[in-house]
Amino acid sequence: MQIVLIGYMGSGKSVVGKALADRLELPFLDLDDHIEEELGMSIPDIFRKKGEIFFRKKEHEYLKEILLSKDKVVLSTGGGTPCYSGNTDLLLDKTPNVFYLQLSVASLTARLADEKDHRPMISHLKPEELQEYIGKHLFERRPYYSRANHTISCEGKSVDEIAAEIAAKLV
Repeated sequence: MQIVLIGYMGSGKSVVGKALADRLELPFLDLDDHIEEELGMSIPDIFRKKGEIFFRKKEHEYLKEILLSKDKVVLSTGGGTPCYSGNTDLLLDKTPNVFYLQLSVASLTARLADEKDHRPMISHLKPEELQEYIGKHLFERRPYYSRANHTISCEGKSVDEIAAEIAAKLV
C-alpha cells in the first residue's frame, strides 16, 4: 500500500506522514529528504545552484521510481510536486490513496512565518508579503491539490486526529 500526502508547504505533510506511518507500521519517506539524500545537497542549495527546472526534473524521476517500486510506504511530497511534470496523473494512476491536507491561507501564513528562512520559495519575501504570496500560490495550485482522492481539512485538528482520519479512509 502506498499512501501519498500532498498539500501546500507548511500543511503538515511530514509530521502527519510520520504519525500515520507509525500508526500503520509502515515506513515513512519524505520526497524532499529523499531528493536531498540522492543529490547530496539541500533543497535550497539545489534551487540556488541548479535551478528549479533541474529540481523539478529530479523530483519527477524520484517520485516515479518510488511509486513504481510498489514498496509499502507513507510518502510526503513537496508542496509543488503535484503541479509539475504530470505528477498528479502519475500519483492517481499508481495509488487510490492520495490525500490533500488542506489548510486556510491564514493558518498557512501563521505556520510559515517562522520557517521562512528555511523555505527557498518564500525566503526572499518580507513578512507583509507572505500572506498575499501564499494566497496567490494556493489559488494556482488548488486545481492540482483538489484532484486528490481525499481532501482532509486540517483546521484545528491535532496530528493524531488527522492521521486517524486518513487511516479510516484508506482503500
